[in-house]
Amino acid sequence: MRLIHTSDWHLGRRLKGIDRTPEIEVALKALLESAKSLEVDAVLVAGDIFDVPSPTAEAEKVAYNFFCQLQEAKIPAVVIAGNHDSAFRIDSVSRLLSHVGVRALGRPRKANQGGVIQLDTPSGKLSVAAMPFASERRLLKAEDLWEKDDLEQRQHYKQLVNYLLENLARSFQEDSVNVLMAHLTLDGAIRAYSEVDYYTRDTYSLAGATLPPEAQYIALGHIHKPQQVANAAPTYYSGSLIQVDFGEAGEDKGFNLVTVEPGRPAKVEFKAIPPQKPLKVIRCDETNLDELLEANREHPGFLKVVVELNAPKIGLADRVRKVCPQVLIIEPKYLKVESQKRQPSQGKKPFDAVEAFQNYWRDRVETTPDTSIVNAFENLYQELNDATH
Repeated sequence: MRLIHTSDWHLGRRLKGIDRTPEIEVALKALLESAKSLEVDAVLVAGDIFDVPSPTAEAEKVAYNFFCQLQEAKIPAVVIAGNHDSAFRIDSVSRLLSHVGVRALGRPRKANQGGVIQLDTPSGKLSVAAMPFASERRLLKAEDLWEKDDLEQRQHYKQLVNYLLENLARSFQEDSVNVLMAHLTLDGAIRAYSEVDYYTRDTYSLAGATLPPEAQYIALGHIHKPQQVANAAPTYYSGSLIQVDFGEAGEDKGFNLVTVEPGRPAKVEFKAIPPQKPLKVIRCDETNLDELLEANREHPGFLKVVVELNAPKIGLADRVRKVCPQVLIIEPKYLKVESQKRQPSQGKKPFDAVEAFQNYWRDRVETTPDTSIVNAFENLYQELNDATH
């Protein structure tokens, strides 16, 4: 049996005001062509289909068009909600999606309530234990919040997740390919740091032993860096479909091709999808800024420029974007200077506005202000002082 494992599409994502949906649509077209050419039996989508709970009409159109085209190719899909998705929204459209061969699950459920999805594929039976993102606020009861401290709440949450996963795994069958698909963070996973921090630490970070070892494959979503996580069963994050932000610049993106049969661990191959608008970070200083900008003038994606400076430079943004209009972020990085030691005051010292300004500049910018800047401040301060007297 052949499966595609994909996740973290983040349709509707915006980066500095730029809508990334057209890029994601291109990646989904490549994913569709791969699903057809590889003759896969099913596509597993492990959450974060959308970037926000109430996505734009265009984001929904791209997602549902992809599923319709899968159905035309007679390839079923199993979809779960991630922390960015609205679980209630996905549950509300699940019956409609079922008419185009998509089995969608918004909220976690026990096996006998629809948490395990059974498919008959051309290559045999497939059982998917589906575990959408489990919100602590929705999983815990009100009395848990009133009667338990923070540590007890975290422990109880993890116990409930463990119980749900064990419940789902009990529905696995010997003559079926058994897969667990979940949207969660495992201890030891390497983050891309474009994920929501709150939902990847502490309460939401789970031990690998939580996952059922009898699964032939564990398809995870939530962490954007594609990787295998050491575990009893083959456990993988497929990663995000595009480079979501500049923390993922230069990373390969794509999907996992999973080859598996009942009773045996899966074989997994990562298949890259070249990004339409690759992200790139340029690091430079004043001496090589123009040279590096010129070298990246034709970069097809978006750029972030980090410039080492001794002091702020007026017109830096115009200078950068004149050569590379595709630059989205310009980040000055000021070279640190040793803070001048302030002499202990001998009695009460009169307030010196210029000295206070220089100290503030050193603390915030971590360099000594240029003489022209100090003179400009002194003149402005004098003008304001004269106007009030």
